Amino acid sequence: MLTKIKEWAGELKRKLIVIHLAYQDDRTPWYAKALIMLILAYALSPMDLIPDFIPVLGLLDDLILLPIAIYFAVRLIPNQVLSDATEKALTYEWSKDRNLFGLVIISLIWLLAAWLVYTYFSS
Repeated sequence: MLTKIKEWAGELKRKLIVIHLAYQDDRTPWYAKALIMLILAYALSPMDLIPDFIPVLGLLDDLILLPIAIYFAVRLIPNQVLSDATEKALTYEWSKDRNLFGLVIISLIWLLAAWLVYTYFSS
């Protein structure tokens, strides 16, 4: 069972790379790019909708919401773009500099969201 979970996690990572590459392609429609941006921000975010320390529920967002969102994003990407991105994904390496930049941006967005919620409910 552990082997199947590792295979599934590897497949999920590969699909994230594929949609990331599709996002960079000019042939991808804007609405697909918007969904991909939300998926990647959520997948790479240090925070979850449901915190992971909550038993069972904490993992459900990663196990259910993320694959469903990826499924819909893939359906919005044109077939030729998807096949090109899938081919490129086989040799793709994540940039550590871009990961750090993305982490900073996503963290700032979460902080802004937390501040907005705080100011809304504190007044």
